[in-house]
Amino acid sequence: MDGSLEGKVALVTGGSSGIGRATAQLLAKKGARVVIQDIDIEKGNDTVQSIVKEGGESYFVKGDVTSKSDVKNVISETVDRYGSLDCVMNNAATLRGLHTKIHEYEEETWDHYMDILLKAVWLGMKYQITQMLKQGGGTIVNTSSIAGLTGRSGSCAYVAAKHGVIGLTKTAALEYAKDGIRINAVCPAQIHTPRMDKIIELDPEFLEREIPTMPIGRVGQPIEIAEATIWLCSDESSFVTGHALAVDGGYLAQ
Repeated sequence: MDGSLEGKVALVTGGSSGIGRATAQLLAKKGARVVIQDIDIEKGNDTVQSIVKEGGESYFVKGDVTSKSDVKNVISETVDRYGSLDCVMNNAATLRGLHTKIHEYEEETWDHYMDILLKAVWLGMKYQITQMLKQGGGTIVNTSSIAGLTGRSGSCAYVAAKHGVIGLTKTAALEYAKDGIRINAVCPAQIHTPRMDKIIELDPEFLEREIPTMPIGRVGQPIEIAEATIWLCSDESSFVTGHALAVDGGYLAQ
């Protein structure tokens, strides 16, 4: 089984780097035509070029996942260009501050995380599902986190938002299961992305603390999340919806 997505049209938000970039590249390798939405034009176009160099088909649309007009525009451009919207990974991420307890947390920081990590998933699904209802089905994978399945001291907004993503995913899955739309979430543990590199810059002892908590003895790689996402997008997972798939090196098994 290879998770073939031949002829499908896929959208990856936050597709310019890290997990989003790896997923976009793998979607293309599996035969999908891939639209990348991001606010980083340079990195987004670089991801497109990396796909084209490997013989794939891809297109970049600049868009803010918290903007209704941008969200509607990327879907419109995708359908105008490729004719449908079959697979989506809602993956936009953010990083602002580290290790702040609730009584010290700034309201602005809370709102920032809620907008990008939670509201954007709802807003994206609102218009993605509208298109999928018109065409008779599709698949959506929302990026949550193991922080959406447990608590994490010092990260109240991130944890709350990622729990919210799972709640949205399960609710949407129930609402549209009979419409041929499957909606799941992928829940990574610590993955070595550019975002992690920024965390290490702010907190040099981060990996020294984290790796001992991972039963597998290492952090994950973006391609490992991409592989899980492709499975959830493909017909190989045709009986799976409303599921939060932990890809965590055994972290939650402890």
